[in-house]
This record gives sequence, structure tokens and C-alpha cells, in this order.
Amino acid sequence: MRHALRCAVLFLLVMVALPAHASAASAQEPERPVVRVGTEGTYPPFSFHDPGTQELTGYDIDVIKAIADKAGWDLEFVETQWDAVFPALDAGRLDVIANQVSVNEERAAKYGLSDPYTYSRGVIIRRTGDEGIQTLDDLRGKTTAQSSTSNWAQVAKDAGANVEAVEGFAQAAALLTQGRVDAIVNDNIAVLDYLASTGSTEVEIAGNAGAETSEQVLTFRKTDQALLDQGNRAIAELKADGTLKGISEKYFKADVSVPDGGEADLSEGRGHRSTWDVLRSTAWPMFVGLVQVTIPLTVLSFAIGLSLALLVALARISPYKVLSGLARAFISIIRGTPLLLQLFIVFYGLPQLGVKFPPFTAAVIAFSLNVAGYAAEVVRSAILAVPKGQFEAAATIGLDYRQTLRRIILPQATRTAVPPLSNTLLSLLKDTSLGSVVLLTELFRESQLAAAESNEFLALYAFAGLYYWVICVALSAGQKRLETRLDRYVAR
Repeated sequence: MRHALRCAVLFLLVMVALPAHASAASAQEPERPVVRVGTEGTYPPFSFHDPGTQELTGYDIDVIKAIADKAGWDLEFVETQWDAVFPALDAGRLDVIANQVSVNEERAAKYGLSDPYTYSRGVIIRRTGDEGIQTLDDLRGKTTAQSSTSNWAQVAKDAGANVEAVEGFAQAAALLTQGRVDAIVNDNIAVLDYLASTGSTEVEIAGNAGAETSEQVLTFRKTDQALLDQGNRAIAELKADGTLKGISEKYFKADVSVPDGGEADLSEGRGHRSTWDVLRSTAWPMFVGLVQVTIPLTVLSFAIGLSLALLVALARISPYKVLSGLARAFISIIRGTPLLLQLFIVFYGLPQLGVKFPPFTAAVIAFSLNVAGYAAEVVRSAILAVPKGQFEAAATIGLDYRQTLRRIILPQATRTAVPPLSNTLLSLLKDTSLGSVVLLTELFRESQLAAAESNEFLALYAFAGLYYWVICVALSAGQKRLETRLDRYVAR
């Protein structure tokens, strides 16, 4: 018995000592910072989704992962459109951009640019056989397709071209093959990847876009000097131990991490896939985007927006001029500005005032306010459509204003408001496709990711449209059932 007691005491002492020892050991280990990496995910071979696994991959992704291992970072990838990536960095939503950012004076003045990790050259792409475009001088007066904030857009503008803004190279290539633009100026590696993966013979490289070599870097905020220094040290180590060369040769069969490291060879490419293979591999990610983002965003935004719309509508018909004036101003602002602008203000603008929301929350706020602005007038007109005699009848039986609204007016107004409010709900469902600009990967964004990798625009966008249509049909059926149930409030 005494021996058993000693063993029990010894066991308790060991159990108490272990956590203390573990906590002391963990206290000695420096905590790894989480670095948020901004990238397109639609710019192969630098940043794209593997069609088999749907994992984010590419040359830039492998490079930033290798840098993180050296620098001691934990990475969190944030995918967004190219034209939104710099505003996201400015707003503190990202810590670094890894997406073939080219060095120029404007960026060097505003951001912290790392040492170069890729060297490439710009090329001019034309429709096959268009001998009228051979050099930059030939672009004067022509129309090119470019990401509006890219370095290549500025090259095209300086050459006298009219620049048509697109979200990425895949869209630009589609516009060129369709004859909607005359040329593209872009990175030669991206062009070689496009030609190899699509097997396209409709476009060709006309020549170099200038003689200078383009340097690509990681982009940090000026205030994040410590991260910039860590990144530069890691890049130097990766060049010295041959890691960068290995990553480069994996993708390009040449060392593009140094000047004159050889001509990139993407002749084997990623291989062209059939339309059926593309749809089959994308159907599930699109469904996940629908269930996890599109539907919850729609439901929450509509519920909150409708509640706000009722309050705004009641304020709008209030006899108090202050309330009525504020309601009028709110409705005027919401209906007089684009939804996309409202999203940008909430997500990118407010952080400059110290108000910062997560992507999903920011989207809910913007969409809810937009719904409230439009639905308020629907609710107001439905309330005013109820005969005034209903108010008088309610007063004669002793109901106050609140009870009259809840029991008499709103049940009747609801029947009138359901059809136009249903239209608002259907519009909201489709408007959620703008969620990608605030870093949300919803249904439409998944189709964009797949289209950028495969160039199957028609099939993928039609398939995304099928998803939206099915949900809209289901909502319309629900609207009909709701109208039937509310018919009991209508006097016959």
C-alpha cells in the first residue's frame, strides 16, 4: 500500500512537471509570423490551380514557399484579381504580393520591393499572320488588352496604344483571338505557357517589347522593412544553394532567376485537356463555392438588408422631417452609386480610417446596405398601398401605431411587396459574383480560376450560369408558394 502511494505521488509530480517543461520549451521557440500572400491564382505558369487537385501552385507559389521556409514564415494565401491586389496591400489585407510584379519607378517609390527573383522580357502578341504589327512602334493607334495596373499596360500606353482593361492574360488572349483587340504586350513566359497548354495557332509572338530585361520582385509595404529584409536574405540564400535554379528548371527548363539564364522552354506545357475533363474537375469546386459562400452571403445580406429596409421605409414615411430626410439621403446615395464602388469603399476604403472587416463580413455589410437602399422603396410603396381606412379601423379598436403595423398593415403590405422583393433577392444572388473583388472565392470566382488555367470560357461560364439558374428557379418556386399563403390577407 505504501509502495502504491509513493508511485501515485511520483506520477502526479511528473504530470505537473511535464506541462511546465513543455511551456518553458515553447516559450523559448520564437513564434513564426503569419504572412498573407496576395496572388491571382489565374496567371499560369506563375500562379494557378492544379486541375487535378485544385491546389494553388505555380512558379511564384513554389518560390514564396521556399522563401518562407528560409525566413521562418507561415503563409496564408489570399487570391484576388490583379487590379485589386495592390489596394489590398495598401489596406493591410496582405503582407506581400507574389505575382510577377515588375519593377518600375512608381512602385519603387511607393512600396518595398525585394531583390529580383525572376528575369524575363516583354513580347508583343498578335493574331497569326498580322504583319502590320511587328514592333512597339506599330502599336500606335491600335488597341491592346492588358491588366490596367500592370507594367505591360504602361508599356503599351507609352507606345501609343489604346489599352482595353482585362482581369488577366487568359481574357486578353481570348479578346485577341476573337479579333476584339489588335495585340497584347505581356511576359514571354506567360505567352509560351499559353501557346503550349492550348495548342493555339491563332496568335503568335511578333517580337520583343523593347530591349530591356524585366525584373520581377516581391512587393511589401514600405513600413514592413523587417519582412522585406527577411525576404531578401532568403532570396540570396536560395540563389546561393541552387534552390531557385531548381524551381525555375522545374517549370521552364532554364534558370530564369538570373539574367541570361537561358530561354524558357514550355513546349511540353501543362497539356491541353478536353472540355469534359475541365467541367468534371471544376463542378465540385464550383458547388463548394456556391454552398460555402454564395448562398450564405445571399441569405445573410438579404435578411439584414430587408430589416434595414423596413426601418428606412418607416423613417421615409415618418412625419418627422429629420427622419424622413435621413432616409431620403440614404436611399439616394445607395441607388446613385455602383454596388462595386460600395464594396470597394467598405473593404478597401474604411481600413484607412481604422475600420477593418474580414472579407465575408465586409461583403455582407456592402450587400445589405445595397439591398436596404432598393428594398426600402418597395416596402414604402407596399405600406402606402394599404387603404388608409385600415389605420382608422385599427384606431377604433384601440390598437396603437406599433400594433397596427404588426397586426394589420404589414401582413397586407407583405403580399404586395413579395414579387418586387423577390426580384431584389434574385438580383442579390447574382450580384454575389462581385465577391471576388473583396477576396472571396465564390461560385463565379471558381469558374474564373478554371477558365484562366484551361481557356474554356464558354463551357465554364455556361456551367456557372446553370448553377445560378437552378437556384433562381428554386427561389421563384418558393416565391409562388409564399404568395399563395399570403393570399389569406387579401380581401376578396
